[in-house]
Amino acid sequence: MKLLVLLLVVIVVIWLARAGRRRVVARDPRAPQVPPREEMVACSHCGVHLPRSEALPGRGGIFCTEAHRAAYEHAHP
Repeated sequence: MKLLVLLLVVIVVIWLARAGRRRVVARDPRAPQVPPREEMVACSHCGVHLPRSEALPGRGGIFCTEAHRAAYEHAHP
């Protein structure tokens, strides 16, 4: 009976130690941060989706490249 109680105590101590270590790892400030998701927009000329920060604004909307902006503005005066 003493051996069973001792084994149970050892298992509980190991379980608590692992749970505490998982909480510390989860709060680690050195852990890599996931960047926030950026809004995706579609090019008005070809329809390809790209992040808003990489898009080029133009008269007819948003474009993926300078060539598409020029082509769209040339086709839609």
